[in-house]
Amino acid sequence: MLYAAEGAVGNPAANIGIFALFVVVTMIVVFWAGRNTSGATDYFTGGRGFTGPQNGVAIAGDYLSAASFLGIAGAIAVYGYDGFLYSIGFLVAWLVALLLVAEMLRNTGKFTMADVLSFRLQQRPVRTAAAITTLAVSLFYLLAQMAGAGGLVALLLNVSSEAGQAVVIAVVGVLMIVYVLVGGMKGTTWVQIIKAVLLIAGAGLMTVMVLAKFGFNPSDILSGAQSAITGSTDPKVAARDVLAPGAQYGGSEMSKLNFLSLGLALVLGTAGLPHVLMRFYTVPTAKEARRSVVWAIGLIGAFYLFTLVLGYGAAALVGPDRILSAAGGQNAAAPLLAFELGGVILLGVISAVAFATILAVVAGLTITASASFAHDIYANVIRRGKVDDNAQVRVSRITAVVIGVLAIGLGILANGQNIAFLVALAFAVAASANLPTILYSLFWRRFNTRGALFSMYGGLISTIVLIVFSPAVSGSASAMLPSMDFDWFPLSNPGIVSIPLAFVLGVVGTYLGGNDEDPAKAAEMEVRALTGVGAEKAVAH
Repeated sequence: MLYAAEGAVGNPAANIGIFALFVVVTMIVVFWAGRNTSGATDYFTGGRGFTGPQNGVAIAGDYLSAASFLGIAGAIAVYGYDGFLYSIGFLVAWLVALLLVAEMLRNTGKFTMADVLSFRLQQRPVRTAAAITTLAVSLFYLLAQMAGAGGLVALLLNVSSEAGQAVVIAVVGVLMIVYVLVGGMKGTTWVQIIKAVLLIAGAGLMTVMVLAKFGFNPSDILSGAQSAITGSTDPKVAARDVLAPGAQYGGSEMSKLNFLSLGLALVLGTAGLPHVLMRFYTVPTAKEARRSVVWAIGLIGAFYLFTLVLGYGAAALVGPDRILSAAGGQNAAAPLLAFELGGVILLGVISAVAFATILAVVAGLTITASASFAHDIYANVIRRGKVDDNAQVRVSRITAVVIGVLAIGLGILANGQNIAFLVALAFAVAASANLPTILYSLFWRRFNTRGALFSMYGGLISTIVLIVFSPAVSGSASAMLPSMDFDWFPLSNPGIVSIPLAFVLGVVGTYLGGNDEDPAKAAEMEVRALTGVGAEKAVAH
């Protein structure tokens, strides 16, 4: 195997060239889309002018993050069966979003998740809480994408120093800020559509190439993966069975409980992710919102089937030892497999796709977080609704810059962490802080303001506290702070505790809070959620 430089994979100059080409093309698209952006509806929702299929592809682009491509392929390559559990959790989660949330949310809201949660409750406290949870989820998710950018580019450009990787993360942050400032939701959506097409096509091509290597016989791929794992120089890796559960979440009862907690967070988290929920407002009708989700499920399901072949293919053709010793660690499995299959050119293309994945997702997260602050905190809490569209857009753009700078700093700190795991933490926050309140608001007429605040703040605080004091942050070699030890909570993902707690707190707060809602508003919300009467319409410009 030829390397252009010690520790680099492929040709760094070629990789940079393909990266630059993608950035130039997407910048042209963003400027093209941004020239017709005027007013808050255009900036926050793309003028509600996207069709269901277009939005479905964009949702897939938003949802299939660096964790899906790099993290899951790496987890399957190293852990086998247990790695695929991420794919199952991420995909099954869409059924919750489709059946319980998508249509009703589109009918009830306008720009952000807080529009739904505050519809029949006290506006200011509920909007404040919803904006805080949106910012928290977005920052956790941004952390994962930035960590992915650092690891990926370290591998491809032979940037081994921490300072060099920090520069790379800063470049990703700056590009993300430009996308959001110039293109708004319209530009971001087109970047996500381009990225989704490239990612799914690239993963599909690699899947066909892996299958061709093994005569289109999946059994031979699994046999090759098992042989490579058995031949590993690491005794822990060599002892694993690629088809048996337990390599990552087996053994002790605590490990199995950790897996159950992870599964709950993944399955319930999607329906509470603000950047995914906000996409339902970019279509003109509830019917198109449903079509969006159906398209998204089809595309995302196909992609996760590809990750199964890519993960086991990487184990068989690259080997777990090379993957774990690479600059990106576990996250390097897909790029190393691309190099093995198609040399410098395929590696450059697949790496540019992974880089595009990171850029598109961080842009979506940033516009969601900045829209939530501008629309919910600034316009409706600070200015009490007495603000024009241009001021909202201006504040959103300023917020995007602040969030971008913060994401760069946190991404540098999180560099080197497994990104599928980091995304799972974002899902735990979304499932705990957002989902209970969304479901109660849509389906429980008695639900009131205190119940919403108890549920959101209780879910958010409990999740973050348990994460801080978990083995993910300290007490182990793979922790964010390996030299420290304050992990009194035994589970790496807190979902099994924080999600039920948030549901219970919503009930407790409701019964302690009395009846403070407007019956007319409650009736209007119920009719609007179920029928779409009075919902936001598309705006033609």
